[in-house]
Amino acid sequence: MMHEVLERLAAEGNLRHLPQIEIEGAYVVSEGKRYLNLSSNDYLGLSCSGLHREFMAQAAADSSFLLSNPSSRLITGNSPDYTRLERKLSAMYDGKAVLVVGCGYMANTGVLPAVTRKGDLILADKLIHASLIDGLRQCEADWKRFNHNDMEHLERLLEKYRSDYHDVWIVTESVFSMDGDRAPLREIVDLKRRYDTKIYLDEAHAFGVYGPDGRGGAAEAGVEDACDVRMATLGKALASQGAFVVTDALTRDFLVNRMRTLIFSTALPPISLRWTEFLIDRLPRMNDRRERLARYVERITGESDRTHIIPLMAGENRRAIEMSRRFREAGYWVMPIRPPTVPQGKARIRISLTAALTDEQVDNFAELCRSIG
Repeated sequence: MMHEVLERLAAEGNLRHLPQIEIEGAYVVSEGKRYLNLSSNDYLGLSCSGLHREFMAQAAADSSFLLSNPSSRLITGNSPDYTRLERKLSAMYDGKAVLVVGCGYMANTGVLPAVTRKGDLILADKLIHASLIDGLRQCEADWKRFNHNDMEHLERLLEKYRSDYHDVWIVTESVFSMDGDRAPLREIVDLKRRYDTKIYLDEAHAFGVYGPDGRGGAAEAGVEDACDVRMATLGKALASQGAFVVTDALTRDFLVNRMRTLIFSTALPPISLRWTEFLIDRLPRMNDRRERLARYVERITGESDRTHIIPLMAGENRRAIEMSRRFREAGYWVMPIRPPTVPQGKARIRISLTAALTDEQVDNFAELCRSIG
């Protein structure tokens, strides 16, 4: 069976391989060649900012922490570093309760199955991340999908089903990972209030980049208090490891007792928690990086309201692969995105901009995009 599946994937132009690469600052090195990296989620350019040298100098003088946490947080893995980080994140989010977990996938597959039950309904945008879809499949609650960012369709589903269920959750992303567009959060909040629902918001690609001090899309839209659960990752704009959930104290306590992906997983290593804390302390002072990133987006797209994730649509898989090849020939590392990551017939090149780029690099790349895309 596996052989046949792999042959079919190859015939479809959809067979994947793990690339053999090295990272050198803003570049990818593959087979001895250097490429400017435009596929990373390091949106603020922190992984090559030099901050790691300052952090490691501090760490070298402190022998009080371990490099690993070989246990669940509920056993012996809940080091003091967790407490400090969660308190700092809580302060960042105006005193909301915060729970740090191993990664965004663990949050998205763990929270909704924990907080929903039979008799509940989840209404999820059709373009939510695969991790959220995997989470939906584990829920005892019923779930349905609404057309991408289609508030009329969402309202029709609410009108039809709201009275049949106890709790109804609306699930969406502030910035969508493959299309780079934004959810209409104010409209969603309006529907929440009119139909008495709850909101789960994935801020993975907005945290660090948007909103006051980089707090995310909900903060930018002024709807933070209307979001019942927010999830953000620490391994994208923050260039660290892990994720966190922002919610109320009761829900946090409930997750500690019912979230299987937290309970049955190994805790994050203290060095990662301290690196995250180090960056969180500096995140409010990174407006220059956020402004630079916004400037780069406008220089490539010609639009001021686009995000740092820019898709170049190819349609068919082989067309996306060919576009990626042409970019690499010109010295840029951009990868083809194909089903099942995106729907059939929607293959694309996904450009991820980073504040680590220079004006000259961005201008040269924009010119190439016009000739290839």
